[in-house]
Amino acid sequence: MRELQVTQDEVFSVQGPLDLSGLQAIAALPREDLKFPTFLPKTHPMLAEVETSSPPDVIGAMRHRDILLHHPYDSFATSVQRFLEQAAADPKVLAIKQTLYRTSGDSPIVDALVEAAEAGKQVLAVVEIKARFDEAANITWARTLEQAGVHVVYGLVGLKTHCKLSMVVRRDSDGLRRYTHIGTGNYHPKTARSYEDLGLLTADPAVGEDVADLFNQLSGYARTTDYERLLVAPHSVRNGLIKRINREVENHQAGKPAGIRLKTNAIVDEACIDALYRASQAGVKVEVWVRGICAIRPGVPGLSENITVRSILGRFLEHSRIFCFVNGGDTEVWIGSSDLMHRNLDRRVEALVRLGTPDHVREVEHLFELAFADSTAAWHLQADGQWIKSRGSDGEPLNDLQEMLIALHTRRQGL
Repeated sequence: MRELQVTQDEVFSVQGPLDLSGLQAIAALPREDLKFPTFLPKTHPMLAEVETSSPPDVIGAMRHRDILLHHPYDSFATSVQRFLEQAAADPKVLAIKQTLYRTSGDSPIVDALVEAAEAGKQVLAVVEIKARFDEAANITWARTLEQAGVHVVYGLVGLKTHCKLSMVVRRDSDGLRRYTHIGTGNYHPKTARSYEDLGLLTADPAVGEDVADLFNQLSGYARTTDYERLLVAPHSVRNGLIKRINREVENHQAGKPAGIRLKTNAIVDEACIDALYRASQAGVKVEVWVRGICAIRPGVPGLSENITVRSILGRFLEHSRIFCFVNGGDTEVWIGSSDLMHRNLDRRVEALVRLGTPDHVREVEHLFELAFADSTAAWHLQADGQWIKSRGSDGEPLNDLQEMLIALHTRRQGL
C-alpha cells in the first residue's frame, strides 16, 4: 500500500490462491509510455548473411561452422525452430531426436516433430511430464506426438530430464552426419522472446556422438556415462566443475593465468561453493553472475575476498548457465541446462557442452566483461548477505546490459 500509494479501501482480500496471470491484463494496457520500446530479434548473421525473404538454410550453415546463438537477441524462430522445421521437411533427414521439458501449447516444435513422423522419419521425443506447472499440457502434447507415430519416452526412473538437446541425422553426399543443438533454455517459442539464453548449433562429430550416446541412455538403449565434449548430470557435472575449479588453483599456484567466471540462475550446492571458497583463499579471482538464490558470501575476510557476486535485472529474464575457466590461458567455456543446485546436480539429467570455437569463447568473455564493468547497472552482493544497487557518480545513470546487447546485435546484423 505504501509503495503503490493506495488506501485500505483499494485492497481486496481473496480466499484462495491469487491468479498472477491476471497481471498480464495490466501489462496489456495501452500505456506505451510505461513500456520498453518494441524489440524484434534478429536472424543470426551466420544464418542470413544477406537478409532475404527466404527462410535460412540452418543445416547448410551448420555444415560449415559452429553457430553460437544468444536469445532473445538472436531470433529463436529463424534458428532453432527453423532447424527443426527444415529437418522435418528435408527428405535426406533420416531421424530427429529431441528433449522437451517445456513448450507452448501451439508449439511449432511439436508440429515439426509430428510432420517429420508423418513423413516416415524416425522421431524420438524425450518428454518430461513432471515439469512443474506444465504437467497437464505436457501429457496432452505427448499424446499428440504418440498419435503421429513419434516414439515418446519419459526419461529415466527417478530423474527429471531437464537437458536441452536436439539431434538430426542426415544422409549427406559424403555419408551420415549428425547435426545437434544444445541450449540453456527450453524449446519454447514464446519464452524465447523474453528469456536470455545461449545455444550451440554444431555438426561437430564429437558432439554428435556424445549427444547420440546421451539419447541412447535416455531411451534405455545404453548406459554410457563418459563423454568427450559433454558434462552430464547426475554423473559428471558437479565433479567436472569442481575438477576445473581445482585446476585453476593449481594454475594460479604455478604462476599460470587463472580465473573463474560463472553465470547461473541459482547457486546453493555446498560442494561447489566450498570449492569456490578454496579457490578464493588460494588467490584465484572468482566472478559469479547469479539471478536468483545465492548461498555464497563474497568478500568475507579469510574466506572469499577474491569472490564478487552480481545480479542483473532487466526486460529479459537472465536464464543462461555459463561456466568459464581461464585454464592457464587456454580458456574453457561450458554452457548448458544445469544450475548449481542439488536438484540439478543429483536428481536431473542435465548437459553442459564445451564451446570449441575461439570466437565463441571470446564472445562469452566479452559478455562477462560487459556485465562486470563498473559502468554497468547491477546489484552487488555484500559479505553480510545484503544486495546493494550500483550507482553512477554524480547520479549519472549506469549502462543497461541488455540495452547494450540489443545495440550490439543490431550493429552486428548490419555488418
